[in-house]
Amino acid sequence: MDQVKATAAFVANRSSHVVVDSAGLEKVVENIQDKIPKIEWDFEGIHYFDNGPLTVQYLFVLDTLNFCFWPDKNLNYDDLASGLKEALENDKSVFDADHLQKFTGLQLRNLLKWPRPLPLEDERVRLLHEVGFELERSFGGKASNLVESCGRSAAKLVATIASHFPGFRDHSVYKGHQIFLYKRAQIFAADLYGAFKGQGYGEFNDISSITIFADYIVPAMLRKLGVLKYSSTLASIIESNKEIVSGSEEEVELRACSIYAVEKMRDLISVKLGKQVLSVELDLWLWAYGVQNPSLPHHRTLSIYY
Repeated sequence: MDQVKATAAFVANRSSHVVVDSAGLEKVVENIQDKIPKIEWDFEGIHYFDNGPLTVQYLFVLDTLNFCFWPDKNLNYDDLASGLKEALENDKSVFDADHLQKFTGLQLRNLLKWPRPLPLEDERVRLLHEVGFELERSFGGKASNLVESCGRSAAKLVATIASHFPGFRDHSVYKGHQIFLYKRAQIFAADLYGAFKGQGYGEFNDISSITIFADYIVPAMLRKLGVLKYSSTLASIIESNKEIVSGSEEEVELRACSIYAVEKMRDLISVKLGKQVLSVELDLWLWAYGVQNPSLPHHRTLSIYY
């Protein structure tokens, strides 16, 4: 994912609202030692897994819908993952491509057993339609065919998803330059790698190319660790729970600087500790600790990439 890393560095080197603190990075790496746990992908027991193509279909639908939970304070990722799992266990055809093209907001709510409209519900339904249509048109209706077409390359998988599915094109424009972030497309590759334990549909010869998935939790944890520093203006916006405009400089800087910081962290861990750590592992570590600290001030934005 050279595009992602290069454009994240571009933003980090010109950022006005977010700074990657080199001393903070050094301190975290010095203290890290063996503190990064080997977190199993399904550590909550909330995901569907049958070791076959149906799991790939489930994960693609899951990552199609994996964004923007915060407007409903009771809704979170676990509700989505476990709700889709139960739906699939009850009906193995529920995520067939032709079914995805016909979903309504009410049907999606009923599927998840959610009692009220979902945040950005219309957009979630539109994305399901898009995914169902393109899977049927180009991949025989199966996400497993999409994965197999990429020859065990995570980078090619992300690029193919971005090419075929506009809803996964996580691009922004920052100071006149196009920035590539690809949160959900990369999550899909990482989910495959984690679910299948690097084998079968999860075998990639370049999984180390995947970056972190810059959402609202990871920057909060990096700030808590002293790796990210915010301007007083941005800090005030976040701490007062004000919404940050999707695609704004502040949002792009939060996401890109998080990616850049963790890539630097990986480099330091390699040099100072002699360990090779995947960004996927660092992301899981930061995300898990962030979930355990729900009182941390998180940035709020209505975006399909958060």
